[in-house]
Amino acid sequence: MSTDDHRAPGADGAADGEEAEAQGLRKIIHVDMDAFFASVEQRDHPELRGKPVAVGGSGGRGVVAAASYEARKFGVKSAMPSVTAKRLCPDLIFCKSRFEVYREVSRQIRAVFRHHTELVEPLSLDEAYLDVTTDRLGIGSATRIAELIRQEIRAKTRLTASAGVSYNKFLAKLASDQNKPDGLCVIRPGEGAQFVAQLPVRRFHGVGPKGAEKMARLGIATGADLAGKDIAWLRAHFGSFADYLYRAARGIDLRPVRSSRIRKSVGGERTFGEDISSGPALRETLEDIIAIVWASITRAEARGRTVTLKLKYTDFQITSRAKSLPRAFAGRDEFAQAARALLDEMLPLPMPIRLMGLTLSKLERPKQENGADEELPRPDAQLSLL
Repeated sequence: MSTDDHRAPGADGAADGEEAEAQGLRKIIHVDMDAFFASVEQRDHPELRGKPVAVGGSGGRGVVAAASYEARKFGVKSAMPSVTAKRLCPDLIFCKSRFEVYREVSRQIRAVFRHHTELVEPLSLDEAYLDVTTDRLGIGSATRIAELIRQEIRAKTRLTASAGVSYNKFLAKLASDQNKPDGLCVIRPGEGAQFVAQLPVRRFHGVGPKGAEKMARLGIATGADLAGKDIAWLRAHFGSFADYLYRAARGIDLRPVRSSRIRKSVGGERTFGEDISSGPALRETLEDIIAIVWASITRAEARGRTVTLKLKYTDFQITSRAKSLPRAFAGRDEFAQAARALLDEMLPLPMPIRLMGLTLSKLERPKQENGADEELPRPDAQLSLL
């Protein structure tokens, strides 16, 4: 039984479709543009093609919003401080962000998606889930639709996209990463568990470097290792995260594609290699987090009214302070000023901290050009900066 012509067990008709959905067997495509911001710059500036390019500020507080594949070969990646990126790749070329251009290209891409299905769940300007279980053009084959979408995006934008096709969101996203850049991967019903078994656990969404290190200490390196642990063992070691890990290791994901799910917050946090307590060190760390989080806020087109600063002390107790405005924060400077004021209110600290986090919440829905509310990209979780 293939993704292309999938039929759930049972009689044809509505009951058949309901049973398929109950099992999480849908036709899902995850589309991810290849090095989106950097690729737009290379498209619009031919002299940059084939060269290592980073989008973002090149100054001391700059942060990489996107990196071309030529830059990634040197270890440059998004959310990395620009000084670090330049050290890794001395020939790196920085381009200032042009978010109005990226948004316009994103609108073109989303129009391609909606040509095929109304069930589109954007994650950011450059990626989205599509449910094509019932597609608008009656093509029927999810693989063929993914191929057409990639062709249409290339024709309309002169950019490449990678796509993953599968029967749930978790597997579709894994598949879209498999053959980047400009690739397509299909995981058919019955193949999910086997596909996941061979993957390093770091590929699982939500498993960061620290989580992967903990798993390595417990003898877990791959999906197969994870699948070998029962739910009781996982809960004992990973708490509430255990249920997700248990299902993911078996390729199970029952989440539907939500075309109108609203982002609640965007932010990030950093766990330090050594605990810090001095005012200068805390302020320097906050500036790094402000730069990285603001890049994420801009990428998500988020506007919000509340800034929250979170600290975790060495004894694992958590404290936080928040500042709200009657309107959305006007820009990076006002956002940064609020974050700094929150830290100043908390100083001096009663003990050193091991973690600092910053979040923008009470987000507003942006307006489309016609004045209607536009859906915000969906967050699975806050950006982790571990």
